[in-house]
Amino acid sequence: MTLENDIRMKQLDKAKEAAIQINEESDWPNLKRFQKQNEEIMKNSNDKIVFMGDSITEGWSVSDPDFFKKNNFINRGIGGQTTPQMLIRFKQDAIRLKPNMIIINGGTNDIAQNTGPSTHEMIVDNITSMAEICLKNMIAVCLSTITPVYSYSWNEKIKNVPEKISLVNSLLEEYSVQNNLPFIDYYSAMVNGQKGLMSAYGIDGVHPTKEGYKVMADVLKNTIPGIK
Repeated sequence: MTLENDIRMKQLDKAKEAAIQINEESDWPNLKRFQKQNEEIMKNSNDKIVFMGDSITEGWSVSDPDFFKKNNFINRGIGGQTTPQMLIRFKQDAIRLKPNMIIINGGTNDIAQNTGPSTHEMIVDNITSMAEICLKNMIAVCLSTITPVYSYSWNEKIKNVPEKISLVNSLLEEYSVQNNLPFIDYYSAMVNGQKGLMSAYGIDGVHPTKEGYKVMADVLKNTIPGIK
């Protein structure tokens, strides 16, 4: 019996080690991505605005680093992420940095089903949950539209993309009005006649060009006072 118990214990230990390794490698919400940078940022108390999002946010500071630097913006976008992933890392990557404001942009990858099927209710629930965490922590928050997309090249089976985006955007705007929050409408400034992204403003019908980010910056300046 003792030998059998020893064998079982060794098997359990091996299974536990394997599970830990899988979890460490997967890190589904990518919590490790900004951990070191966050520790440094938390050491200073400068005024700052955190941008929370996916690849559209991530690419912005690469395309226009001066815009982010002169406004003391902190980019917390991670390419490919969906709103449940953003929600899991929201406190770590945004709230704990104690910014003056957090700007949230997400949902396009949910519609593209990057992490599985998602409804408009799920997207709105995740984004508004992040907003409510901000309000609970006395941090100003701005929601923003999903930028226009006609179809996703990496998942062309998704149908009626423009309609899905418009529905989420209208619900987010309604929530913002009800809660007296500024609402950033990138969509209206970037949409074409087919309800997709204007070719001058998009690389692949989804991700903004340098010109696209300039339009987004202008929308931001016209919505939030004090941005240079």
